[in-house]
Amino acid sequence: MYIALKKWIKNDNSVLGKLARKILYGLRNIEFPVIPLVHSSLYSFHRFIQNFFHTAIQFLYFSPMFKSRVAGSKKRLKLFCGMPQIFGPLKITLGDDVRMSGITTFCGRAVSNETPELIIGNNVDIGWQNAISVGNKVIIENDVRFAGKIFLAGFPGHPVDCELRAQGLPDTEDQVGDIIVKRGAWVGTGSTIIAGVTIGEGAIIAANSVVTKDVPAFTLAGGNPAKVIRTL
Repeated sequence: MYIALKKWIKNDNSVLGKLARKILYGLRNIEFPVIPLVHSSLYSFHRFIQNFFHTAIQFLYFSPMFKSRVAGSKKRLKLFCGMPQIFGPLKITLGDDVRMSGITTFCGRAVSNETPELIIGNNVDIGWQNAISVGNKVIIENDVRFAGKIFLAGFPGHPVDCELRAQGLPDTEDQVGDIIVKRGAWVGTGSTIIAGVTIGEGAIIAANSVVTKDVPAFTLAGGNPAKVIRTL
């Protein structure tokens, strides 16, 4: 009955059918009017409640849990939007005054001979949807800034040989490398840093770059593969 009525309203070209369509489309486009004082007050109240509960949950629940999992001083940690996911064996050492999105993933290589280690210094920003895969060691020094959707690929997860991949074997030791991001460096949104790379002190990596080689200190690098654009 409902389907037949819907089909009739949609396809009938009689006067009655056209009238029914006009009424239906009119009803679908009705909007509730904005009452300035009422709705602006509701919006402010909504934001207050939202921020209050978000802050309370971060302070009482997510931050203490995450701190219990990591080593280091970790004073004045600011977590936003939950808590990072941690996969595999991974030792994490956290400095002070770190600001970190909870929508972040840390992963340690399961087949490494020693426990992979992630070291994050003081006054570091780690933005939204960052993924840090640690083969042996990843070091992020003081005052580093990571924007969003950055990938540090300390290991690839699969071997180069297609036959070994088909057998489900892991990556090989020659594919694994440390990543070091020196003090004051800034990595732009969507960038990828490959194993074995060092980003020099104060360097800037342009958005959406793929960094396959070391970047000198106080330079701007960008592109795929990233190249030095100019000195800073």
